Amino acid sequence: MNKRIIHLAAAGLLALATAAVGVLGTALPAAAAPTICEQFGSTTVSNGRDIVQNNNWGDTTTQCIDVNQSGPGFTVTTATHNKPTNGAPGSYPSIYFGCHYANCSSGSGLPMQASASAFTGLNTSVAMTYPSSGTFDAAYDIWFDPTARTDGQNTGAEIMVWLNHTGAIQPVGSPVGTATIAGATWNVWEGNIGWNVVSYVRQQTTTSVSFNVNAFFSDAISRGFAQRSWFLTSIQAGFEPWVGQTGLAVNSFSVTSGGGGGDTQAPTTPGTPTASGITSSSVNLSWSGSSDNVGVSGYDVFRATGASGGTFASVGTATGTSFSSTGLSASTTYRFQVRARDAAGNTSAFSAPVTVTTTAGGGGGGSCSGSFRLVNAWSGGFQGEVTVTAGASAITSWTTTLAFPNAVTVTQLWNGSFTASGNTVTVRNASFNGSLAAGTITTFGFIANTSGSAGSTPAITCA
Repeated sequence: MNKRIIHLAAAGLLALATAAVGVLGTALPAAAAPTICEQFGSTTVSNGRDIVQNNNWGDTTTQCIDVNQSGPGFTVTTATHNKPTNGAPGSYPSIYFGCHYANCSSGSGLPMQASASAFTGLNTSVAMTYPSSGTFDAAYDIWFDPTARTDGQNTGAEIMVWLNHTGAIQPVGSPVGTATIAGATWNVWEGNIGWNVVSYVRQQTTTSVSFNVNAFFSDAISRGFAQRSWFLTSIQAGFEPWVGQTGLAVNSFSVTSGGGGGDTQAPTTPGTPTASGITSSSVNLSWSGSSDNVGVSGYDVFRATGASGGTFASVGTATGTSFSSTGLSASTTYRFQVRARDAAGNTSAFSAPVTVTTTAGGGGGGSCSGSFRLVNAWSGGFQGEVTVTAGASAITSWTTTLAFPNAVTVTQLWNGSFTASGNTVTVRNASFNGSLAAGTITTFGFIANTSGSAGSTPAITCA
């Protein structure tokens, strides 16, 4: 089976970090539509709110696009791509909203953290025209980074939404399942090339689509491929051609805020949490799930100190109906409650709180604590996630040691650096997540091979 070679982030490393990125296409008089033939040429449309880019990153042949200011959009007028279908495409001519390699549209509000309420209201639509020949995909490319990055390569997640594709091409990685989103069924593919690439391939092709951005991102989170703390940097729509391409066109493109895709029904209220595994510094919570007309995308967990009074503050999120709260103080009473959210950003009422008192003897135990979550497992390997929680005082760095019951070989790790010896893996913070205020959290994830039971839970120490 032909395997599609990653095209330097399927249109994100598209500009190959060259100095040509962001160079404007020739600006013709306002009465005429710009024609861009420069390899990385671009120009603004929609009064600067969107940017059209030629982005001929993977080929040396000439590619030209006519820019449609009123659509907004563009049409490919010259292209002679002839790339092997088991390799990278020739280019990614596209229109985008946000920031791409330091070239930012105006007034987008991006980068935007995916935990922000405004993020859940972002909706986008596109309409396209396809030629009768050629080999290409027509796809959104939606980028996320662990930081509020405006330049360079994003390292969080790349969400691709394929409306159409022709010939013997396929997304990065391997198929991992299906999803029903935006009124259609999509085949889901996942790969990792230093960041997660999650592709949603529509089972029935279409020339137009409208969707809530959070709907796809929430699905990626539920599969362990993305994190709510990451930042949306750009929303792009265009084409990846292997053979031909003349005649491909984006006829219209928009990104709007508010409404959550028209869904205004909130999930039902979760059940009152129950507590188990209470120690001097942690507690495990579980609750009965909520229901929703389009499906629950996750749960938010809140905590207050004391048996009464106090202010509830967010301490984390869960894709299922359980959560481990760590970094607690010994002999202290806390109250926990949860709420559900759906893909449109609607949230339920808060559950009734559960009151928990930690045991005595916690004392020191280091400046931080860690908890392990098995994301996925298969024969001979697994994907895990560790939540690091600062203790009673702020920290500027952390080191977490994972002692597994079987020998493991870490093949990929993100949001940190690691060393390994036999059953023990030592992880140190990355430059952007070492400083944590008291009681706050960060996460790192990894993929490992194991000689024993896949995903065996490690003993964790943190300092």
